[in-house]
Amino acid sequence: MVENVINALGDRLQGAHVALVTGLKHYLGPFEAYGKGAVPVTPFREEQGRQPVENFYYAQEDALFAGAEKYGYRWSVHRPHTIVGFALGNAMNMGQTLAVYATLCREKGWPFIFPGSPEQWNGVSDVTDAGLLAEQLCWAAESPNAANQDFNAVNGDVFRWKWLWPRLAAYFGIEAAPYPETMMPLEGRMQEAAAAWREIAGRYQLAEADINRLASWWHTDADLGRPMEAFTDMSKSRKAGFTGYRATLDAFTGLFDTLRQERIIP
Repeated sequence: MVENVINALGDRLQGAHVALVTGLKHYLGPFEAYGKGAVPVTPFREEQGRQPVENFYYAQEDALFAGAEKYGYRWSVHRPHTIVGFALGNAMNMGQTLAVYATLCREKGWPFIFPGSPEQWNGVSDVTDAGLLAEQLCWAAESPNAANQDFNAVNGDVFRWKWLWPRLAAYFGIEAAPYPETMMPLEGRMQEAAAAWREIAGRYQLAEADINRLASWWHTDADLGRPMEAFTDMSKSRKAGFTGYRATLDAFTGLFDTLRQERIIP
């Protein structure tokens, strides 16, 4: 797809800037390859290079680099962690999934259990606010320091899920359940969620009654179920001049506020 877009624009890209957004699978490998390559050292740094596994991110980068040679544009690559932002129908939306999960727990009396691995519960992590990623993309398009460079793109703070989880629960007026010290995937526990959500949506006159357009249990399970710590270093961006920052708790609660305003959650 990247190659087709670049070739379709062709010579019109000469002197322009082309940005590619990938993610931390650059360092971790795709979901099916977790743990198969060398375990990367945290925090992930751009200089660490590629894992020795098949990865569609690498193919996208190669198409970007080849296009720059052919058509004479400058480029940047941006590697966010899990993106937290408002995007209905997105199949990979952890912030919205957690909002739906917490709402179900409050309305149905279900326990708000962290579904992920002990490594994620106890380890250091970070995420990417969608607005911050947009700011970095705009900066890279204009800054000469960003030409032909790859950049991590995260909020700039770090956290542990065992710290954040009860604070997410507090936003919804519920208690966080004790962590069971083992994975409790959402996909295996949400069989009744679709019917429950239809009832909640009707009761509160919400804008979307189809839970499949709001929650992606499998992707949140994959994100929170990683068997290793995952967070990044932002020094390269800072040295190049990008100073954007978000407090992660604010990123989540800001998203939850928007979901309420748009009548996605009650």
